[in-house]
Amino acid sequence: MVKHLVFAVPGDIATPTGGYAYDRRMIAELKQLGWRVDLIDLGDGFPWPDHATRASARMRLLTTTAGCSIVVDGLALGVLPEAAAQVAGRNPLTALVHHPLALEMGVSPGQAEALRASEKAALAVVQRVIVTSATTARLIASEYDVPSERISVARPGSDPARLRQGSRDSTVRLLSVGAVVPRKGYEILIAALATLIELPWRLTIAGDRTRDLHAVAQLDSEIARHGLGDRIATLGAVSAEQLAALYAEADLFVLASHFEGYGMAYAEAIAHGLPVIGTTSGAIPETVPPDAGLLVPAGNVSAFASALRQAVGDDGLRDRMASASRAAAARLPTWRQSAEVFARALEPLT
Repeated sequence: MVKHLVFAVPGDIATPTGGYAYDRRMIAELKQLGWRVDLIDLGDGFPWPDHATRASARMRLLTTTAGCSIVVDGLALGVLPEAAAQVAGRNPLTALVHHPLALEMGVSPGQAEALRASEKAALAVVQRVIVTSATTARLIASEYDVPSERISVARPGSDPARLRQGSRDSTVRLLSVGAVVPRKGYEILIAALATLIELPWRLTIAGDRTRDLHAVAQLDSEIARHGLGDRIATLGAVSAEQLAALYAEADLFVLASHFEGYGMAYAEAIAHGLPVIGTTSGAIPETVPPDAGLLVPAGNVSAFASALRQAVGDDGLRDRMASASRAAAARLPTWRQSAEVFARALEPLT
């Protein structure tokens, strides 16, 4: 018998972020494994939907076939606790948590507390929680009171990737990948690079510039304030082909994230054999082995600048980290392996 699953996401699943990329790929892989997967769009504006969107999302979930297993992306489920309680009474319900909503940057303490309470209430009624890292699993268990036996870890997968070729001259090509939102720490990266003016580097930032216009304006302002416009290219969202080419041409991956529930861009950098400069926040140390990168505390400009200075100024260090990165790439799970873990978590509910 074909296993049937409803996968509910907030808004357009083609949105260029790591979370949506995970959802897209997991749906595709589950279909390859023989599942029938129906997609539901719960509407835009999450995690701050208006009343009409909230009501519409509730109705879309409640009109699914009774008894059919439903997976809801946590960006929506975390702010729909009442709907989750109703749905869980008629359908096996699984929450897919990329990272807790309250840990997103750019929210006030009051908003963070409201998100934490809402998500905790929603997670209390679901039968299963799937997360993308062991770090997030520990957070969900310790801070949201979800029993560990109800949590499964299905890490994002990786595709075979062309190993980096690097630059062909004396300029060190830096690559940063991620939507321009406060959590990605671009203000830390720019402030750190401003202290390395005398070194030969160029930075390319590839990431959606439509999600947070205030963060985009702040990034552009900081680049201009430090006089770095001729050394930093901000491309916005790029195609998969363009992104693969950027990884292959880079010498060093750099991203100053304040928190990552997994950090798919870091894993992509490892898959391409790139050395990494990042932070120790969230699940990043799970993805980036100590010898493949330099990880420093999040939000620390001087520490990030010091790591950049070491890596930009030392070809041998970059080569050693790249070698370790290539070795780590072989240990990353494939998307098929990740989907098999995902499927095993759902099978008891189907």
